Amino acid sequence: MALVVPPGSTPRPVELRSAVGVPIVQPVALADDHPRCQTSPAAPVVSVVIVNFCQWRNTARLVSQLRHSTASRTGAAEIIVVDNHSPFHPVVRTLESTPGVTIRRFHRNLGFARAVNRGVNIPPEPPQRGRPRPGTPRPPSEWILLLNPDVTVRDGFLDEVVATGAKLVAGEPAVGVVGFRMRNRDGSDQASSGPFPSLFRTLAGLLLPRSRRKCTHRREPDRRPVDWVTGGCLLVRRDCFRQLGGLDEAFFLYYEDVDFCRRATEAGWRVCFDPSLEVTHHWPLHARRVPAPLRLMTRHALLTYARKHWTGWRTRVLSGVVWAEAVARQAWAFARGDSHASHCYGQLRRLVGDVTAGRDRDTRRRLRYAAAFLDTISAEQDGRTE
Repeated sequence: MALVVPPGSTPRPVELRSAVGVPIVQPVALADDHPRCQTSPAAPVVSVVIVNFCQWRNTARLVSQLRHSTASRTGAAEIIVVDNHSPFHPVVRTLESTPGVTIRRFHRNLGFARAVNRGVNIPPEPPQRGRPRPGTPRPPSEWILLLNPDVTVRDGFLDEVVATGAKLVAGEPAVGVVGFRMRNRDGSDQASSGPFPSLFRTLAGLLLPRSRRKCTHRREPDRRPVDWVTGGCLLVRRDCFRQLGGLDEAFFLYYEDVDFCRRATEAGWRVCFDPSLEVTHHWPLHARRVPAPLRLMTRHALLTYARKHWTGWRTRVLSGVVWAEAVARQAWAFARGDSHASHCYGQLRRLVGDVTAGRDRDTRRRLRYAAAFLDTISAEQDGRTE
């Protein structure tokens, strides 16, 4: 008999009963011959995943703020830091000794989507004093919270996240993705959700300020359905994450959140914006300079999204626009004597053809070229969240 599980709900264990309705108790194998009781460790409610890249000080500050909550101190929330090959910083030692924090470091930059997927599916933390014995790993959490390192939160934030998750489990099992309100450093509202990109919206957005090209400001006081919410502060039900296979690793940086929300909606999950919780996001993309390597990343993400979700002629039009932009920027960089930017825009011009033709190996090679210059760009924001 097939068991149908609606989106947002968790399959219940199947309980066997005898003919008279008495539960059948299965024998439990003990680890040794001593008949002592073994209790399974309680599952955390939420797993916080922070992808760090050359922002160790920001990451450490965020972890410290997250620890100012009952949920973190009691184990209802766990914190997982995934590092994309950042240079060593002394603060790493402090993070490694912080209870409830797990760090996983890679020897190359995997990109945001792949790092998140590795963080969500990392093996259990090795047991320490006062923690579960070997052989009894903690079950996975019900919710996954993605946070950018350049985000700051108030005391008790994780307690509010846990409470929100409990309400959704009890009353809205179809909600799979939730985004919270973001604010700028000056306290003003920062747009963090929007409609799904289309060719018209993308081209029309060129006439708008950068802060409004993808996102729209929302004034509603209550939780409302939206098309997508940003991955800088994203709460995802683990069942939803598992069903969709995580973030699409074809995206190296940017648009993986838009794509995930679109796939969640198509799978029957609801995506919501909840203004009742808020964080401060200090360095959104629209507030930073966009040098040539970072622009190559953003254009690759847009082209990848278009190729996946748009019809053929729209993708061709976008490819032509991005190619023309690359040619113009390359010429301007050459004219002002910036050979590095000129070469990078030449890579972008070729990347358009690679993505359009589906030459994945060449696409990855050009992404690796641009990624080699991202460490300096990212490090500019480290420790500047005051």
